[in-house]
Amino acid sequence: MDTSADAFETHRPRLFGLAYRMLGVRADAEDVVQDAWLRWHGSDRAAIDNAEAWLVTIATRLSIDRLRSLRAERAHYTGFWLPEPLLDAWPDAEAPLAHLPDPAGSPEDALERAHDISTALLFVLEQLTPEERAAFLLREVFDADYAEVAHALDRSEAACRQLVHRARSHVQAARPRFSASPQAHADLLRRFAEAAQAGDFARIQALFAPDAELVSDGGGKVPSFGRVMAGARRLALLYFAMARRAARDGQAQQLHVVRVNGLPGLARLVGGRLESVQAVLVEGGLIRRIYTLRNPDKLARVRLPGGLPGC
Repeated sequence: MDTSADAFETHRPRLFGLAYRMLGVRADAEDVVQDAWLRWHGSDRAAIDNAEAWLVTIATRLSIDRLRSLRAERAHYTGFWLPEPLLDAWPDAEAPLAHLPDPAGSPEDALERAHDISTALLFVLEQLTPEERAAFLLREVFDADYAEVAHALDRSEAACRQLVHRARSHVQAARPRFSASPQAHADLLRRFAEAAQAGDFARIQALFAPDAELVSDGGGKVPSFGRVMAGARRLALLYFAMARRAARDGQAQQLHVVRVNGLPGLARLVGGRLESVQAVLVEGGLIRRIYTLRNPDKLARVRLPGGLPGC
């Protein structure tokens, strides 16, 4: 039993990483991992040649089944659907988030792995079919060969190549053309946070790319934009207005630079309560896109870094 549990625990981070990227919700990913454990516990392990491959196949198929049912719910979601973020302090916490890839290797490799779980990527993955999403993740993120992908999806290798090809063409838009280093990314967000907290319109606008965009998820529970908001001036006006509104209402506004899905992002608190989590895409030293999660149901499940108050 101990050997069985140890073998499963060895692969748990990989299973969670796959399930979270498939589903975008921590609790759903944890349920998939738990279901995989139950199947592992009840299996004839003497007949399993490769425990990792067996578990990845099970987790993939469980995730596909769950995503199919979730897609029916998300089809009726109000506005944009953003994944529940995984947060960590920045830059005080040197260790990666639980369940995220080991940071060993070069800084470039670590940055590439961070982009592989970024909100920008997960947002684009929502546009794929469950099978395309699974094939892309197994091949492009987890480095499975096509024989392994075919086994996990119970399809031919040729069919899996087509799935990955279609998915890859969609995902290219989520990849920054010129990725900032994590330190430069965080430094930019600190300057932005200072300008936004002060309500300094000119400084805010100067930090946005001219064609910057904002995608917001209010879930129909709080105000949000039902379309992509675009333009540096419009976004600067939005953040300027938020600062003025907080001051008018006598509520302190705070923007903390945190790590959101492996990359620097922002947690906005108003009156001491979490108002939004903002994943930020940076290109060319400027803010290119912001993904703002405001849905209070999702925020209530966000695990904040130490020192930040909850909802």
